[in-house]
Amino acid sequence: MSTGVMIALILIVVAVVAVTAVLALRARGTHGGGLKRRFGPEYERTVAGYDGDVQAAERELTERVERHGGLRERPLEPAERERYEARWTAVQERFVDSPREAVADADRLIAELAGARGFPDGARYEEQLAALSVHHADHVQGYRRVHRVVVVPAKTGSGGAGTEEMREALVEARGLFAELVAPARQGDGRHRPGTTPDDRRTPARPNGHGTPWAFTRRQAKGS
Repeated sequence: MSTGVMIALILIVVAVVAVTAVLALRARGTHGGGLKRRFGPEYERTVAGYDGDVQAAERELTERVERHGGLRERPLEPAERERYEARWTAVQERFVDSPREAVADADRLIAELAGARGFPDGARYEEQLAALSVHHADHVQGYRRVHRVVVVPAKTGSGGAGTEEMREALVEARGLFAELVAPARQGDGRHRPGTTPDDRRTPARPNGHGTPWAFTRRQAKGS
């Protein structure tokens, strides 16, 4: 084989490898961009959980979508919705005197509500959380926080989170509760008819007020 032919073959192989690499990078970039859009802050948390290993994080997120992306949420009946809203109101009221018990109630309530909407049962917390992250990525962190407040002290025997940390966790968890308890979504699913962008940023309280939850009469007692 002449030198010219060998050089030509080498150049062809190099060109094929280069084109394949470019196409692979483009495909990965498109896929990663889609995951970022779908998961939002959950994407960044997952990457951080893998110490910055983007490929490992994207593999996990892709697996979540494959397992749970086809899930269809069961709408609540009006009476069901009212019962859940009343129970959440009771959780918020209980926090004033018993913060830790109120957070535990919130953890159980969200798990039960998610199960009622068609997500995996609350007894399978990790699987339920993964499914919720696919469909409610913007608010799933609140559920994770209240669950951690409940579980970590039980596992470690420590005193656990302080009252302010528990209050913040409960306020954040309210976002997921509000989405799960809301009527079936319309249109593109971004919001329900009659809501405003401000309503979506600050989930409505069960009593209908759109203001952030705060203890206006007296602060919660320490636990």
